[in-house]
Amino acid sequence: MFLARLVTAAALLAVFVTALLYLPNVWWNVLLMPVLLGATWEWGRLARYTSFSQFAFSALVLGSALALQLGAGPKLSASVFSISCAFWLVVAPAWLAMRWRVDSPLALTITGWVVLVPTWLALGRLQAQPGQLLVLLGVVWLADTGAYLAGKAWGKHKLAVAISPGKTWEGVAGGAVAVAVYYVAVSRGLPDWDWWSDARGVALFAGVALASVVGDLFESWMKRRVGAKDSGTLLPGHGGILDRIDSMTSSMPFAAALLLYMK
Repeated sequence: MFLARLVTAAALLAVFVTALLYLPNVWWNVLLMPVLLGATWEWGRLARYTSFSQFAFSALVLGSALALQLGAGPKLSASVFSISCAFWLVVAPAWLAMRWRVDSPLALTITGWVVLVPTWLALGRLQAQPGQLLVLLGVVWLADTGAYLAGKAWGKHKLAVAISPGKTWEGVAGGAVAVAVYYVAVSRGLPDWDWWSDARGVALFAGVALASVVGDLFESWMKRRVGAKDSGTLLPGHGGILDRIDSMTSSMPFAAALLLYMK
């Protein structure tokens, strides 16, 4: 299992980073389309859609995402990102705190749209500056890795036992330390992005790291409500696509919104 997980992670990372750095934006978006399609299918599984509803939801997400990517200007993009931020900052924490078991197909469809479409739009927009996007994704990956290692070594106090029993406050602290060290390295090592060394940079890194935790917990709750261990089986050793992008669904729209408002 560990070997399969390691091989899958290495292959995905190599393809992802290469595409991020070298593909033109239009082909980057094309590459993300199958990822989005797979994520919509997995969301439908977690929402327990019928076959027809599954296809309808996939068509809705893909169609609206494509339309936004092709036609949305800065104002419309900012509106989409703001909706996403409102969900992850207000709705999702309340959802998790109350442990709502939402079964309404309409509510789950709206939620799925808010989870998936702004993520794809954000990744498409942010790839215009691939180095910057890679740095931001590094925040997400290091927060997750730091949390995993610290939780494994010192984890005792559960973060949300009813939602994700394996997560601990010690893990959260480890993720925060990893991101703090990463921030110092980036702010000192990339002088061309000098504003990253002031309060805006701190807000961006901290916000992305915190948002990633909420996204991770929310996807864990969606799986728990239907008794699923993973969102899918597409990725050996990792589960499904949503299992790999859960932190991105909350953090990337948040990052895109902050960068728009910081200009």
